[in-house]
Amino acid sequence: MSNTNSLKMDKPVPASLLDSGSQGIIGRPLDRKEGPLKVTGQATYSAEYQIPNLAYGYLVGTKFGRGKVNKVDADSVRAIPGVIDVVTDFKTFLQNSQQGGETSAPTQGVQDVHYFGEIVAIVLAESYEAARDAGIRLKVEYEEAEGRFDFEAHKDETTKPPPNNIPAHFKQGDVEKAMADAATSVDVTYTTPSQNSSAMEPHASIAVWDEDGALTLYGSYQMPTSDKSQLAKSLGVSDKKVRIIAHYIGGGFGSKLGIAPESVAAAVAAKQLGRPVKAVMTRPQVFETTVRRSNTEQRVRFSVDGAGKLTGVGHETLTSNLPGEGFFEPTGIGTHFAYSGENRLINHDLVELDWLLSGSMRAPGEAVGMMATEAALDELCHKLGVDPIDFWKQNEPSEDPEEKIPFSTRQLVRCLEEGAKKFGWSKRNATPGQVRDGEWMIGMGVAIAVRTNMLMESSAKVAIDANGRATVSSAMTDIGTGSYTILGQIAGELLGLPLDQVSVVLGDTDLPDAAGSGGSWGAGSSGSAVYLACEMLREKLAKAMGCDPEALTLKDGRAIADNRQVSLGSLVGDGIEAVGSIAPGKMEKERKQSSYGAHFVEVGVNATTGEVRVRRMLGVFSAGRILNAKTARSQCLGGMTFGIGAALTEDLVHDPRNGKLVNHDLGEYHVPVNADVPQIEVHFLEERDQFANPIHAKGIGELGISGCGAAIGNAVFNATGIRVRDYPITVDKLLDHLPPV
Repeated sequence: MSNTNSLKMDKPVPASLLDSGSQGIIGRPLDRKEGPLKVTGQATYSAEYQIPNLAYGYLVGTKFGRGKVNKVDADSVRAIPGVIDVVTDFKTFLQNSQQGGETSAPTQGVQDVHYFGEIVAIVLAESYEAARDAGIRLKVEYEEAEGRFDFEAHKDETTKPPPNNIPAHFKQGDVEKAMADAATSVDVTYTTPSQNSSAMEPHASIAVWDEDGALTLYGSYQMPTSDKSQLAKSLGVSDKKVRIIAHYIGGGFGSKLGIAPESVAAAVAAKQLGRPVKAVMTRPQVFETTVRRSNTEQRVRFSVDGAGKLTGVGHETLTSNLPGEGFFEPTGIGTHFAYSGENRLINHDLVELDWLLSGSMRAPGEAVGMMATEAALDELCHKLGVDPIDFWKQNEPSEDPEEKIPFSTRQLVRCLEEGAKKFGWSKRNATPGQVRDGEWMIGMGVAIAVRTNMLMESSAKVAIDANGRATVSSAMTDIGTGSYTILGQIAGELLGLPLDQVSVVLGDTDLPDAAGSGGSWGAGSSGSAVYLACEMLREKLAKAMGCDPEALTLKDGRAIADNRQVSLGSLVGDGIEAVGSIAPGKMEKERKQSSYGAHFVEVGVNATTGEVRVRRMLGVFSAGRILNAKTARSQCLGGMTFGIGAALTEDLVHDPRNGKLVNHDLGEYHVPVNADVPQIEVHFLEERDQFANPIHAKGIGELGISGCGAAIGNAVFNATGIRVRDYPITVDKLLDHLPPV
């Protein structure tokens, strides 16, 4: 019997083995397996490995935004006690990070500088303190050149980028005519600023070369399998000569999908020095040299006929990126299927600027795209005098409005209805500015959430040893989402083992390839790989028991069939193993797959100061089978907290003179803190999606942020009558429009 069980999703899987699992651990709100390790400081992150003879590196970035480095003067710091050397490689060092999932090298070469802070050297020393001291004092000779640093000054100079999951330009019907013929319409422009992922753990790499010329990189990366290829190509070595280890990752939110400059700098320095090198970015360097979410300018148009039915949808976006980097923020990715209407125009154009690279950040596209579309839809409903929930009931599409294919599942209206009941939406006064609580103006807002579901090629191995314990191993990662626990739950459920009898080993490219963590595909992809491996193990166990797999029951470490039961270990000899492999197929073309939700928010706006406080938040979501109620809820809580930041506080400011990030740390880039976040309610609808994968689960990590910011903005409008179309909604944008004291 082959040891590999492969599945390409060319047809639905109506019955899942998880439906009848006898162990009873799938779906339960179990604590994270690695939680105790993290809270006791025993989980080893990338910068914490104790490597003998380690040299410490300090990265040196430019202090200008465009130009050329003429000389890195190593002699200016070599005499500092503890300094070993200064390493630079104008050809090999990375100009910028790479996008997630790519297998090619990022843009390389740093003599020509394209943005402020670009890494051009690494100082090596016997201690971090000595390296930092020398790095700060290192003299870099350069000549500046004219750059493109001002979005407003160049936004009329655009290019059409290549596709990014969706085409940059899409047209169906005639939106202009639909707007001209409309009984009611809106035509509004919303803007969002650049944003930073602000993961707790900074980017870090330890590079170790062995005598055979093989590199092991301990790196904080979300997608080690593809990152290994990026790193190998950057260094000009074979993929087989590179290993990435990322057992624990302190958050990523997209910023660690592809390799960043510290990885190659550490590897080049370690090779040149002949000893291991550690490079950890400072917080300002994380902001300045990794990746940002692009700023956007979005024109949104909706038109309805006399019966209140959508006839036209327009969503035209300007985003920005470095010259030659074709990635664009796909703000219209959810617009394509969320809204009905025969006439459609969804375009994205790119403004090339000498700013830090833009790329994927949590829910690329929907997170900021829906801040515009759902706010514009609220404007339309207000103009019509119609409750947004009633509007959705009338305009819910029965199939994908562009591809004309069925939805795999779509419980959007039910999310709205259930959320309205739980939140008390019926108490909302639709007339803005009518509800007061002392000096606070009170308002409610609602918005939908959609997030495209993706299945990515992934593999996992599951083994059962002679003691009846199982081990799951994969290059999949856990970035704080709960992968260790969820993959263990799937294996435990299918093999009839308590969770403490299942070990999970992740984040090592020596293990079976996996897509990693990103795009909310982790559980559905790697979870399905574990499922398929366990399915094969069940067949092997059934053969050892002398029964059909359908007649086999596995529970509490025992195999039960034909009125007899034995321990699992007694059936496997010295041990058995199997590899599961999942790949996307026809189902992604024949069914529109997405997760859905509805956000309800109540805010208070101080009538004197303009301060906005989120008082209540509630979300109802449908995302297929919920594998762990606690980790799923945590993902939505985190996403909704992201939504608060996007709506009210987060604004990455570029100096228009040189592109420098003015607020490049957590003291000045304002993410929500505990005092900004109310008690948040999260509810899930029961659902299975047989078209998504064999475990019937869909992505949830990015659903919570999608649409959330718009719900907050809509609540601010309901409270005050002030519509702010330039996010974030800060005090200065409200003060002049508040009622007289």
